[in-house]
Amino acid sequence: MSNIVRWEPFRELVSLREAMDRLFEESFVRPGGGRLAPAGMEVPAVDMYQTDDAVVVKSAIPGIKPEDIDISITGDTLTIKGETRVEEEVNEENYIRRERRYGSFCRSLALPLPVVTEKAEAEFENGVLTLTLPKAEEVKPKAIKIKAR
Repeated sequence: MSNIVRWEPFRELVSLREAMDRLFEESFVRPGGGRLAPAGMEVPAVDMYQTDDAVVVKSAIPGIKPEDIDISITGDTLTIKGETRVEEEVNEENYIRRERRYGSFCRSLALPLPVVTEKAEAEFENGVLTLTLPKAEEVKPKAIKIKAR
């Protein structure tokens, strides 16, 4: 006995559309690893992980001075903003290749759990920003000791 399968002509079209969407999304990745935001701003790459006591966020922001970076936490959203400036003025016609971007950048991330913003620490070394955000007491794991009788 054979099964009859209904032919849906638009099923293949949807998968083609999804493939095209992926192609366009991936084409906006720069060779340096940063992603471009819709307004042309570069979005720095971020690693986020948690330890027993804190949420740690590391972001590669090369070529920027620490005083040009603004970090804020509003509710459960961490925002890293900054601006890169042109060091020297070179006429456009003298460029052979120009891949570095100048201008402002902004990256907002949802924090996975509540943190204590007053005790947060930020370090900037060799172009890597490291934020250590201590977990709020109510989300830290607590060990309960068992008393034997």
